[in-house]
Amino acid sequence: MNTLRDCRGQGREELVAQLPDPIVDAPGEFDPEHRAILADAVGLALFVVLDTLPPAERLALVLHDVFAVPFDQIAPIVERSPEATRKLASRARRRIRQADSVPDTDMATQREAVDAFFAAGRSGDFDRLVSVLHPDVVLRGDFGPDAGFRAEGASAVAKLARNYAAPEREVRAATVNGAAGAVIFVAAQATAVMGFVVRDGLVAAIDVLADPGRIAKLDLSVLGGW
Repeated sequence: MNTLRDCRGQGREELVAQLPDPIVDAPGEFDPEHRAILADAVGLALFVVLDTLPPAERLALVLHDVFAVPFDQIAPIVERSPEATRKLASRARRRIRQADSVPDTDMATQREAVDAFFAAGRSGDFDRLVSVLHPDVVLRGDFGPDAGFRAEGASAVAKLARNYAAPEREVRAATVNGAAGAVIFVAAQATAVMGFVVRDGLVAAIDVLADPGRIAKLDLSVLGGW
């Protein structure tokens, strides 16, 4: 029941936007313990699929299947009847079974896709940027407790992604959560940590942590950070 109360208190949008603290290592390197933490977090492939589900489906599935919350208690949260909530969870399970969600595990392949993403952004070529994104790409941004957003689809994400290639932004390669990523610096100060999931050589998911308070607590010394 604590989980249920927490969900009601946070609100659905905050559940969508809130990102966990990233683990940042030097590019091409990772602490084995960090990789183990990543592997234990339900499974990266499952996380990627969950993140592509509509919020109501994801809530119904996670609250019921993971936390064993009855559908009649989930229904008010997703603003559906208990029977409709049950169908949301069923539809979410079906999407997960059908999804080809396994991400690329080769670090060189991941880095190539991430580098192509930033190169396309710097070029200002919108079509080129769209071409490096998976059609169902999801971007989640967290700027603080009351400032988060989510974008889905290559065109929508490309429009937002161009902002991260502005001339004043320095992109430093990093390993974020055991995968290819980047940290954005402006005037030698870290302003964003970007984690990527690459699938079939294309960027399939992007997490952007840009909450100044949380970034200030991260150890970015391996990147020459502050």
